[in-house]
This record gives sequence, C-alpha cells and structure tokens, in this order.
Amino acid sequence: MSRDPVAGLLAVARRRRIAIVLALALPWLPAVAACTWRWQGAAAAGVATAAAAILIAALAWRSARALDSRWLQRRLDAAHPALEDSSALLSTRAASLSPLALLQRERVLQRLPSPDAAGMRFPWPRARIAAGAVLAIALTAAALLWPPQPPQPSRAVDAVATPAAADAGPGALQLLEHTLGITPPAYTGLPPRSGSALDARVPEGAVLAWQLRFAPMPASVALEFLDGRRIALRREGDDWRGEATASTPGLYRIVATSPLPWADDTLYRIDVARDRPPSIRVIAPAQNLSLRTPAQRHWTLAFEAGDDHGIAASAEMHLTMTEGSGENIGFRDEVRRLTGRGDRHLKRFEHRLDLDGLGLVEGDDLIVHFVVRDNRAGRAQSTRSASHILRWPPPQARADSGIDGVLQRVLPAYFSSQRQIIIDAEALIAGQPRMRPEAFAAGSDSIAVDQRLLRLRYGQFLGEESEGAPAGPGADTAAAAEDLPPPPMLLPTNDAEDEAEAWRDMVAAQAEDGPARTAGDAHARGDDAHGHDHDHGDGAAASTGTEAASAGFGVAGDVLEEFGHTHDIPEAATLLDPKTRSLLRRALGEMWQSELALRQARPRDALPPANRALALVKEIQQADRIYLARTGTALPPVDFSRRLGGEREGITSRRHGLVPATMDDDVPAAVWRALGPQAAAAAGDGPADGVSPADLAALQAWLSANEARVEDPLSLLAAVDAFARDPGCDDCRQHLRGLLWPLVTPPPAAPAPRTAADGVGRAYLDALRGERSE
Repeated sequence: MSRDPVAGLLAVARRRRIAIVLALALPWLPAVAACTWRWQGAAAAGVATAAAAILIAALAWRSARALDSRWLQRRLDAAHPALEDSSALLSTRAASLSPLALLQRERVLQRLPSPDAAGMRFPWPRARIAAGAVLAIALTAAALLWPPQPPQPSRAVDAVATPAAADAGPGALQLLEHTLGITPPAYTGLPPRSGSALDARVPEGAVLAWQLRFAPMPASVALEFLDGRRIALRREGDDWRGEATASTPGLYRIVATSPLPWADDTLYRIDVARDRPPSIRVIAPAQNLSLRTPAQRHWTLAFEAGDDHGIAASAEMHLTMTEGSGENIGFRDEVRRLTGRGDRHLKRFEHRLDLDGLGLVEGDDLIVHFVVRDNRAGRAQSTRSASHILRWPPPQARADSGIDGVLQRVLPAYFSSQRQIIIDAEALIAGQPRMRPEAFAAGSDSIAVDQRLLRLRYGQFLGEESEGAPAGPGADTAAAAEDLPPPPMLLPTNDAEDEAEAWRDMVAAQAEDGPARTAGDAHARGDDAHGHDHDHGDGAAASTGTEAASAGFGVAGDVLEEFGHTHDIPEAATLLDPKTRSLLRRALGEMWQSELALRQARPRDALPPANRALALVKEIQQADRIYLARTGTALPPVDFSRRLGGEREGITSRRHGLVPATMDDDVPAAVWRALGPQAAAAAGDGPADGVSPADLAALQAWLSANEARVEDPLSLLAAVDAFARDPGCDDCRQHLRGLLWPLVTPPPAAPAPRTAADGVGRAYLDALRGERSE
C-alpha cells in the first residue's frame, strides 16, 4: 500500500477510464483518414486525422478528470460498509484531526480494500468496443474501395463557353507552354510572381509579361482585347514575348497567324485592383468642437492613417487661427509636418500643441485638420480629415454695466419650470441658516425673476403684452392678505371651490373700494389695467346712453366690454377653450402671489401659491381640446415681370420623372427585348430579329460609359462577345439575357385599364340609361 492510499486508488480508476475511452475511439481514426483522403486529398486527410486525435485525447482527459476524491469517497462508502462512512477522513490532514478522529482514521486505513476489491478497475465494455471496431473497419474499407471521381475541368474565365473553344486537332496549331509574369509597382511592396494561368488579378500599374510557345512556329502572334487594344508579341528564339502595363481591366484572346488553323478562342481575364486613397481616423479630440478652459495650456491631437499599399512617413497638420471679432476678424494659417509611428500600412500620429505659444486670447478659435498621403510614386493620393475647432469663449458681458434695459436673461425663460421654482425655493429655505441676509434676499429675488418670466410665458396665451397689474384682486391687496390664513390648495381632484371663493371674498372685503378707485383713476388718465397708454376711441364714453340701458345690468362681460381693456379677442386668441382659460387665469394669479412673496424675501410664504400654480398647470396640460385661430392663407406674391414673357427656362413638365416619354433610350432594355423567345422564333436559323451588330456595338459603348452600374462588367462583355460570335447559340442568348435583366430600367407604374362590365353591371348601366331617357 502506498503512502497515500486514496491517491493510489484514484490513479488506478483514472487509468482504467482513459483506457476504455481510447479503446472506443481509436478505431475511428483510420476511418476519418480514409474518408477525408478519398474526397479531399492527402493534405486534408492529414489535417483531419490530427484534429481527430486531439479531440480523442481531450475526451479521455476530461473523462479521467471527472473522477475526483469526492467520487472516490462516495464509491467506497457505498460499496464497503466496513468503512463506516468515514472514508472522508483519508483525505484530511492528520494534524487537523482530533484524537478520536485519528483513531477512526487508523481503523479505516486497516480496513481499506485493494484496488480490485474496491472496484477501481472498471469492467471492459467488450460489446461496445467490438461493435465500434467493426463499424470503423467497414467505413474504412468502403472509403478505400470507392471509385475515384473524374477531375473537374477548370475554366480560365467566368464567361459562356463557345463551340470555337474546342480542343485543337492533330493538324492544327497548338499552344505548348504559356507563362504570365506579374511585376507590381515598387510602391506596393508586393513581390513579383509568375504562373501558367493567363488570367489574373493585378494591382493598378503592374507590368504584365507574356511568354508563349507554339508548335509548329506561327508567323505572328498577338493579344487582342475586346475593347480594341492589341499587343503584338515578338519572337525570341522558340518563344513569343510581350509586355504591357495594366491600367484598365479587360478580356483578351490569343490570335496567331499560321498556315495551320488556330481554333483556340478562349477569353482570358485581367482584373485591375484600383489603388484606394488613404483613410484617416481621428482619435483625439473625440468631438469636432472643444472649449478651452482657463487652466488649459496644451491641446493633444492624435489620429491614425492607413492605406492598402502604404502610407507616407509624414503627414500635414493645417492650423487656422482667428483673431479679432466682428468686422475686424483676421486669420493666420500655419502648416506643420508630423512623423508617424507604426508599419507601412497603418501609422499613428500624435502632437501636443502649445496654446500659449500660438498666441490665443479669449474669443479666438483654433481650427485644425490633417492631410495624409500614400506612397504612390508620382501620383500620390491624399485624404483630408474633418476640421476640429478649439474655441476659447469670449468674456461674459457684465450685468452691472449700466444698460440693464438692454441685457436680459433669456435662458431662465426657456429652462425654468414651476416645479423647478418650487425646488429652488425649498433649497433656499433649507440653506437660510448658513446664508447672510443679503445673499438670502438676492437668492429669493433671483427665483422671483424666474417666476416672473414663467408667468409672462403663460400670460401670452391670454393676450397679456406686459407685466402690468396682476390678474385679479390678490396682487393689489397683498398687504391686507398677509394676516389672512393661507388659501386652500386646489389639486386637479379637489372640488373645494366654495372654500376658495370664501377666501377671495375675505380679501375683497378687506380691500373695500381701493381697486375700483384705482381703476377709475387709471381710466380717467387714459391708462388701462395693463399699463398701456394708447386710447381705444371714444366709443366707451359715448356708450352710456341707450346702449348701456339695453345691455344687461350687472353682467360682468358687458361691464368689461364697456369700461375694461381686453386683449383676448375671440378672433385672435382662440387656442384654449373657456374652461382651460379659466384655469390659466387662476394659475397666473397664483404666480403673482408667489412672485410677490419672493420679491419680499419671504420664500416660505411663496411656496403655497407656487404649489397651487403647479397643480393648476398640470390640470391645464390635461386639456382635451384646443382651438386654432382662423387665419387666411399667405400665398407668395406674383412676379409680374415673368408673366407673358415667353421665357421657358426652369419650366418642366409635371409628368417629368413620373412617366418618361419613351423607353427606347434604355439600351439594355432594348437588347433584352430583342433577345426574347419571340424574337428568336421569328429569326429562325439566322440572326435574331432586332439584334444587329450595331445594337451589340451600342451595348458595348453603353457598358463602357456605365461600368459603375454593372457588378461584373467583364462577364457581361464576355457574354456579348460569345453571342456575337455565335448568334444561333441558345445558351449564349439566355446567359446574355440573364445578365441584362438587372440593368433594365423598370417601367413607371401606370393605371390598369378598366375591365369590361359583367352581366349585372351591363344591366345596371342599361337601367340608368333608361331612367335618363325617361
């Protein structure tokens, strides 16, 4: 027995588990190798076998790691009652056990069975192992005995095969060897390469070198492109050589002059990869507009530039600094070169500007943009980044400059709300013990200004033009209302209107006839309650006779019409219904009370009316209907200088862009219709009706001018050439028609003609005619 009997038993169990997993899985390795070799080749078979071996080893290791000390304790306690469920003591250090536990541990060690008796050597699953081995051997044999697939012929160009591209016979000119060498431009950093394939994808500006060998020797050899280019090859010994610079993509075929026939008219394809301009990604600053702080001394700039073939080692940083303001503004430009870090395809540029060294002052702007170039020799492409601005805000205008009537606070009128006014007042009350009386009064007055601006915003819906007398008697009798109990708070669900009316009666009784006398004096001076100094005519003074007698006595509306001054004319202010307007008047009155208390540095007394105003505003927001003002249309003035002048510049038809006059100018559509089955049937064995060499030439010219609209122009050009060489080839016709279909301009939508009436419809129409004749 080893020093650690538990570890010994666990090792025996793990070895047996690994052996069982390997016995079940290893017979499948030859099957995987044979199947992959048959259908994918020897290289793929080696990769698949290695991957399968790694997977089997991982499964065996994971299966063995699943057997741990806890599993061993449960197995021993369940299979051997003599251990008295104390096998856990074997995994515990002896120094940490009590004397009684040590005694029990010694008893368990004495009764611990051997690995065979303990069941650590699992029985072999012979049936599963035998079945798996038989299936794996059968699969391996089937893969090895399966007949090999014939090799698939490779095609050089994705185009329609023509009958002229058949294999040359023994009495024809044959191409024995062909090589295409490609030398990319030096700035790309790509190595030269060569191969037997005559079609290739090359970078723009690459030098192509052809080397051909024929048997027997022809008289002349040339490469003819479908776009009209021709490259004549020169003879050097037994080979024909030629070179050209790849500037545009194209399709070409080999043309040889010889007494023997040359039957190979295969099209070969040269794709040209355009050199893309470099890209810029600005890292810092993150936003296009940054504001300079007084403590800021530097401005960090960083950006990354990348290119497909290589970026230049240096970049340009253009600085534009503004000086002055208004009509005296000036500009200073400066260009600095930056050196980047990184490889040739991706570089990072960083720079730290010294703002004090640039001479910026308050009110100036610093505008920066970057320019990077690639390493293309002679014709470098450049990219400019977006402009980034560092603005030093000008000094704020002082409110105590003596022009208080000109400088006005605008932001509170847009950002202050009634709830915010309440929050500010509560915060001011909470901080009163820590504030001086002057600061407390100034804070209360600032909140009163916000309350005034908010009141004016709501008052404009009732026609108020200035901040004259408060709407209602509460503002004129504020001093008398100080001793009264606070008015009740009217929530949207509160129906205590009687209580509010009683409070208003108390205020009116205490004021007695003061407001009426004040109003009379104001009317005698020609001023209204809103502080206006304009006259409304003499109609009010002359209406004391019969018109006053005919009017209803004591009606508030008539009194207001005769003696008052109202701006909420029904024809001009009809946005709100009467109920909402009543709520708005009450809210404005509460705002007056709140502003009055805040002006007197009594924010505690301002909270109750402010809360009531908030409740009324929330109720106004729930208004279910608004009325829009009845206003007429405002048409632009007529330009009489253009009338009856006969000038038609700028005048287009209303049908322009909706229904084109004709579709004949759509070349792909015309050729597509001519290639249809009806045209082919009418043509018979001859050329297709309507498809002439001129039409195909027009299609090629349209393709040259509209390459951006075609996904693969070379494939379409190859299909046109194949059909032109064999007009009777139905496969060539269908292939070309399929490539033209995505290029056809869809016709505009047109109304469907009215269908003929059925029997019921004709009877109905006859009945209508009969009634009309009667």
